[in-house]
Amino acid sequence: MEIRPIFASLRKHRIPTLLIVLQIALACAVLCNAVFMISKRVSDIRLPNAIDEQEISVVDIQGTDPLQAASETSRNLAALRGIGGVEAVSVVHTMPLSQHNWGWSFGLSMDSVLSDEHNTNVTLYFVNQDFEKVLGTRLLQGRYFNSSEYADSTIGGGALPHTHVVVITDTLARQLWPDQPALGKTLYSKPNYYTVVGVVADVLRPDVYTSNRDKSYDDVFLPLSPDEVLHAYILRSAPMDRDRVIREAVAKLQQLSPQAVVEGVTYTSMREKYFANMRSMVWILVLVCVVMLAVTAFGIVGLTSFWVGQRRRQIGIRRAIGATRGDILNYFRTENFLLSSAGVLLGMLLAFGINLYLMRHYELDRMPWYYLPGGALALWVIGQLAVIGPAMRAASVPPVVATQSN
Repeated sequence: MEIRPIFASLRKHRIPTLLIVLQIALACAVLCNAVFMISKRVSDIRLPNAIDEQEISVVDIQGTDPLQAASETSRNLAALRGIGGVEAVSVVHTMPLSQHNWGWSFGLSMDSVLSDEHNTNVTLYFVNQDFEKVLGTRLLQGRYFNSSEYADSTIGGGALPHTHVVVITDTLARQLWPDQPALGKTLYSKPNYYTVVGVVADVLRPDVYTSNRDKSYDDVFLPLSPDEVLHAYILRSAPMDRDRVIREAVAKLQQLSPQAVVEGVTYTSMREKYFANMRSMVWILVLVCVVMLAVTAFGIVGLTSFWVGQRRRQIGIRRAIGATRGDILNYFRTENFLLSSAGVLLGMLLAFGINLYLMRHYELDRMPWYYLPGGALALWVIGQLAVIGPAMRAASVPPVVATQSN
């Protein structure tokens, strides 16, 4: 196919040509970044969490008497164990993806203090006995806490429990002591210090870090005897029993503490609620992509249809001197390919620039290179599909009719 006549024709229609190239470029830039953001958000929504999410229910109680916390917690745990279908019960102060984070920072030096900029920020999970049975955490190294460590650990209105043992997540262990066993190592936040007695598989924090996935697993578990800060009762049961267990648990705790506010949810619903906004964003971005591609496709159809109408006489002359329907069809397809190529080349540069802007101002990750040719390929395909209809109409122009029209 000789392309010089195509360039000559495009030069005669510079403004429409420029507009369609810019439209394709903008579509390519938006498509690349939107698809990247969609894949990132979908990946975040599917973040693994090493607990048995399908079998956990959470019943939160607020408004109890702090002075009676110790006795009421033991009473409540005993009452919840009596519910049919409940396999294990414990109480913690917060849950993964609950958005109630109790953060702290630790260093590896004995002189490390809370404000040390070299410290590692973590989530503190205050847990009571049997938390590992309810959550289904997987112990990778060491051990969990024993009864005396729970009994001796109190918090007394402070920020950290009076204990010296912790269990940490695998990601945090590898981050703090790469290529070394974490067991027996010590975390410092002067005047507190904690020895690592166990390492568990990664459990998500109450809030995840979308810009640095590993930070979403920086957790420290500390034993704590019954205390007012422990208000989230967790129950393990078969998935089909969860709704009934929650109803009975809420009713039982409400009966024991009439003045308190008691609410229960399944852990799966807690996770769905946490990622609800992220899921909405994914659908909005999908809609933006669909609209952008549709507008681009209709733009190509409209412009090509306009050009077919403008070139009827030219088409007729070519048909009269021997051009076949296939030649006319290939002419418009080649013309569209050249326009799309110019558009996607400009669009890839624009997509890269937009990604740099988002990285700088919105902490978005760098877009992998393969999104650029992927977006370009999509625009090429859409361009070729959009031009088929007008090109077929052009190819159907009879030579005689075309040469007689003017």
